[in-house]
Amino acid sequence: MNEKHGRAVKLYFDGGCRPNPGPMESAVVLRGLAVIRRDLGHGDNGQAEWLALLHALEIAAAHGLRDIILVGDSLSVIRQANGVQRAASTEARRCLERFRSAAQSFDRVRLRHAGRAQNLAGIALERARWRPGDSTRPGTDSDGRSGS
Repeated sequence: MNEKHGRAVKLYFDGGCRPNPGPMESAVVLRGLAVIRRDLGHGDNGQAEWLALLHALEIAAAHGLRDIILVGDSLSVIRQANGVQRAASTEARRCLERFRSAAQSFDRVRLRHAGRAQNLAGIALERARWRPGDSTRPGTDSDGRSGS
């Protein structure tokens, strides 16, 4: 469970690249704080979404969360992670295995789809793109990684 109330905690995740394929980046939002990762290598949007989902699990673990709801706008990645859709590419299958392994350390992991306009991580990532040199956002260091 989580903290004093034992309620599930939502983490929003989003990944992307421009152009597609191109340089990948991801964002995770937990309790209103966005953590942006840039320079994740060269790939496509699907790969970036998987990296964002895995990043969300890392952040949840680092905060000692046990019951989490992961919210993203990539229906394909959410369906694959939920076991509803087959992971077609080798890279997606690798990410799915990493996800399943990491998810075992939690009491409960749920995945939910949200539209792009409701995905707080997508909004944070879009805003960060307009400030590419800004490393002053709370919770990020000069590489856009969590400072904690």
